[in-house]
Amino acid sequence: MKGITTRLHAALVAIVLGLGIGLAAAPATAPEALAQAPAAPPAASEQMLFNYLQGDVRGRVTIPDQRAAMLIQPAGRDFQTFWRSTMKWIGGIAVGGMLVVLVIFYLVRGTIRISAGPSGRTIQRFNGVERFAHWLTASTFIVLGITGLNITFGRELLLPILGPDAFTAWSELGKVAHNFLSFPFTLGIALMLVIWIKDNLPSRVDAQWFAQGGGLIGSAHPPARKFNAGQKLIFWSVVLGGAAIAVTGYIMMFPFQFIATDMAGMQLAIQLHGIIALVLIAIILAHIYIGSLGMEGAFAAMGSGRVDLNWAKEHHSLWVDEMMSGGRDAAAPSGARSAGAD
Repeated sequence: MKGITTRLHAALVAIVLGLGIGLAAAPATAPEALAQAPAAPPAASEQMLFNYLQGDVRGRVTIPDQRAAMLIQPAGRDFQTFWRSTMKWIGGIAVGGMLVVLVIFYLVRGTIRISAGPSGRTIQRFNGVERFAHWLTASTFIVLGITGLNITFGRELLLPILGPDAFTAWSELGKVAHNFLSFPFTLGIALMLVIWIKDNLPSRVDAQWFAQGGGLIGSAHPPARKFNAGQKLIFWSVVLGGAAIAVTGYIMMFPFQFIATDMAGMQLAIQLHGIIALVLIAIILAHIYIGSLGMEGAFAAMGSGRVDLNWAKEHHSLWVDEMMSGGRDAAAPSGARSAGAD
């Protein structure tokens, strides 16, 4: 019993001595431990966050396409502002402005009549292949223009009228039509270029046409060949503008596939596609007006392919002289015949 008491007493003394040594050593080791601890990070300020977000913010992805790692692209905010605001202003000024100009022009000038009146005789203006190329391009462009305008203005103009469900269905259908009709539109552009490029090269006659207002202003009828200067402007606007729309459109349909474009390049393609399309729509509105309501006898050129002889003499006198004299294009059905035989 005495032995057990002695061992307990020794253990208690050892515990007390150990606690004393630990307490004595604590003041010496605490500063060292604090010095080795990691410092707390400084508080992030708004300026630091702003500076950080000026560059691309990327994450990490395991898929091969590293572009998917992009989390924040500051240029995207500028692009979004352009698309939601600036693009609508461009479209409103170009398309809306052209409509206002055409209405005013019609109220002031009215329909341009055939000065000598219809002759009752017609001459072939365009053959079947030419009319096919024209209507292929025209019909597809009309659908592309309507569905494209829906992308720009549909949310503001149609959504409140149609409602969410109908607008969604219409927009989905429009997207499919916009994508697939781009191919025949591009084909039509190529056909028109091959068929008509020789007749749309600039010449000295074009300057005279512009100097006399193209017959749209005043009563003069300046001479012109198969295409006058105004029609040449329409032709090159459609060919060059249509080609630009096609290229940028295919870049959008197949992103990062055919050419080395980064995200900035894709955004530029979208902007160019929208701007050029809106300007071309405005130009085509003027073309449609002149070819229908604005000028008597003009629609027949792309309707039946034959136009009144007096109309042809007034607006394309040099071309009529060539056709009637058996010159260029004499192999085509030339001459004149009774309108009743058409």
